[in-house]
Amino acid sequence: MSTTLGLRVLEHQAEVLKRFWRAPLFIYLVFPLLFVAAIGLGVGELVSRRTGQVGGLSYLDFVAPGLMAASAMQGGAGASLWPVMGGIKWMGTYQAMVATPVGPADVYDGVVVATTTRACIGAAAFALIATVLGAVSSPWAIAAVPAAGLCAAAFAAPLTAFTATQENDAQFPVIMRIVVMPLFLFSGTFFPVGQLPVGLRIAARFSPLWHGVELCRAATTGTLRLGATAVHISVLVACILAGAVWGHRTFTRRLTP
Repeated sequence: MSTTLGLRVLEHQAEVLKRFWRAPLFIYLVFPLLFVAAIGLGVGELVSRRTGQVGGLSYLDFVAPGLMAASAMQGGAGASLWPVMGGIKWMGTYQAMVATPVGPADVYDGVVVATTTRACIGAAAFALIATVLGAVSSPWAIAAVPAAGLCAAAFAAPLTAFTATQENDAQFPVIMRIVVMPLFLFSGTFFPVGQLPVGLRIAARFSPLWHGVELCRAATTGTLRLGATAVHISVLVACILAGAVWGHRTFTRRLTP
């Protein structure tokens, strides 16, 4: 894989984003901010009246970084399914790319990096607005932006690889409904996973989203700890590397004439 050629793919993805930026804007920014307003401020007020705190934090401080990571996951997952299928089969964009010196691995890497970059841009905008809303209490919150990017990449890398194995999008709604949505609800975004039954608690802690949520929450609240941070980053990086190995193979098989 050539870094220079991968950058050419990233440049193409940037041109696409210039023309179709509205959907990512809603996924990465508008929807999570609506959740912050409705749940963080609305439900948070009820929580404050009843118990005062969740996990030692106000509910707004607790839920905002969770939504940052969860929106990165949702955006990363969605961008790795239908748009990638479009590039592989419906429009043949990736076949056109590999007809140049760009190789299949370059295409894969460029697509995943572009998805991660979009997630980081969305997370940065989210963090800025969340700060204005009073949901961020630490200057370390800037570290939540790359944490959200890692979370997005941990899903984008394997899902982009998976998409290259499919002939149609029949499995994509299933993935969004029975994988992405349950993770969104039960990976510590809205409440501590310690409140789940033991089996679900263990399963939740194997979720890349839980590690992303914990990283973002530690950053926005200034409670980063070296050991825990290293574990969370290691799990996310392991997902990315495993997805990259798989993705290089599936893209090579799919795009090699």
